Amino acid sequence: MRRYYKFGRRPKKQKVKYPTNEGIRAPEVQVIDEQRKMLGVMQTAKALAMAKEKGYDLVVVSPKTQPPVAKFTDYGKMQYEQEKLLRKQKSKQKNLEIKGIRLSAKISEHDMEMRKKQAEKFLEKGHKIKVEIILRGREHKHIPLAREVITNFINNLSIDTVVEQELKKQGSKLTAVVATKKS
Repeated sequence: MRRYYKFGRRPKKQKVKYPTNEGIRAPEVQVIDEQRKMLGVMQTAKALAMAKEKGYDLVVVSPKTQPPVAKFTDYGKMQYEQEKLLRKQKSKQKNLEIKGIRLSAKISEHDMEMRKKQAEKFLEKGHKIKVEIILRGREHKHIPLAREVITNFINNLSIDTVVEQELKKQGSKLTAVVATKKS
């Protein structure tokens, strides 16, 4: 995990900034007017004068093309519309998490039931679960027993599940990722 030492905060994501009006460095631009009609390639100074005459800003919307594409628009309104679109997309985004369920090779029946109930709650909410066993000391000799504990745990879940990541050994851990079946 990356740490940010300056004030303990992560840096903010940068907004996309478009060159506008006098900030446009290209000598020529391809111009689109406010009704989205192509006006053709013209000198930047001439396009800027036309935009000011109509009461709009000249904004470069595609800087990588040759010549850059510029548009007559109200820059503040354009920024507001983009932020509004980003907020709408962010609200529709579904945040899926991988929740962890840790078992042990010698887990009791009651503890297994508690972990099973917790895993079912996570799966009902739509999260994926990562079932893991950490082997310590002499438990390394009993890897087949640990595999059996995890497979029994997954098979005993009352919700229809699919194993997304097969059971595998990573160092002293045995892990598997499980999710609900898509209906």
